[in-house]
Amino acid sequence: MSKKIILIAFLILNLEAKDINLGVVLPLSGSTAAYGQSALDGIEIANKMQGTLQNGDKIKLVVLDTKGDKIESSSAATRLVTQDKVLGIIGEMITANTLQVMRVAEENKIPLIAPAATGDKLLENKQYSSRVCFMDSFQGSSLAKYVSEKFGFKKAVVVVDQSTDYSLGLAKAFEKEFKAKGGKILKVLRINSGDKDFRAIITQIKILNPDFIYLPLYYSEAALFARQSKIIGLNTPMGSADGVADATFIKLAKEASNNYIFTDSFDSYNPVTKLGKDFILAYEKEKKDKDVPAFSAMGADAYFVMLHAMNACKDQLTSECINDKIHQTKNYEGVSGIISIDKNGNAIRSIIVKEIKDQKPIYKDIINP
Repeated sequence: MSKKIILIAFLILNLEAKDINLGVVLPLSGSTAAYGQSALDGIEIANKMQGTLQNGDKIKLVVLDTKGDKIESSSAATRLVTQDKVLGIIGEMITANTLQVMRVAEENKIPLIAPAATGDKLLENKQYSSRVCFMDSFQGSSLAKYVSEKFGFKKAVVVVDQSTDYSLGLAKAFEKEFKAKGGKILKVLRINSGDKDFRAIITQIKILNPDFIYLPLYYSEAALFARQSKIIGLNTPMGSADGVADATFIKLAKEASNNYIFTDSFDSYNPVTKLGKDFILAYEKEKKDKDVPAFSAMGADAYFVMLHAMNACKDQLTSECINDKIHQTKNYEGVSGIISIDKNGNAIRSIIVKEIKDQKPIYKDIINP
């Protein structure tokens, strides 16, 4: 093919190309803003890396702030569908808010990918929704198995946030696996999101003298708990799920974060795919930092899986086709690892265990499904 013919084909492709709106709904303000901002960083960098479909269409991000609120999440999703005519949606970060976005997506048959909503029942009876993160049952049981087998812990206390499905689901999974490994749950203590004084609970735990404390909480409460424990003199090993997988946890907990164990989805010093390595380079160039937050990687994976599905539908770019291709994702080499998505929209993927040392999260192990 001559250069002239290639140039003509290129010009025709660009003349026919159009903008494709992709909705992004994240908590960019409010108590969970750190999660949303990290995910948005990943989505925007992924868009810069691959912002055009194979047919020449350009992916235009339409970003809305949910403020970490259920009603705002629903309103944002409705606007994306009715005003911005998006062909797909990425979001939200928290299970409860993601359910609101999903309701709108399902009603309007718009494919949605959740980057980090891990609630087990999130995708029940859903047809247009999926996720790139693991489920709470896998996350909670994985840490229970890890601390039982690696450290031989036999007595645990669980501090659960009774106001979030995220915490309740993780606690249930941890308890079940810890008991299955021969361990004993000495007590389950309950808190609520927004609580700031944990001294009474910490005093109770000190008397119980467990081997391990499991805190399936978001970073604000977990950081306060860790700091107050150190002040009171409770030095029992502690651990959480990906609710603390953000630099904000370490900033808030400071020295009290040291030796803290948690489960995560990505480690920027141990990428397992070419896309992961390329993304780290792009992130470092953009942010002048090679410590890529896990939620940035998850945001990028939600984007790339959506893009992969759109490319598979480039000749019939409909929401139905995109949704079908998302649910057919098999061994996709994403940023955070190898991802498959089953017919229910759930991701099948590995989980990483980290421990904080000198206020830096350190890779400890990987657990495969």
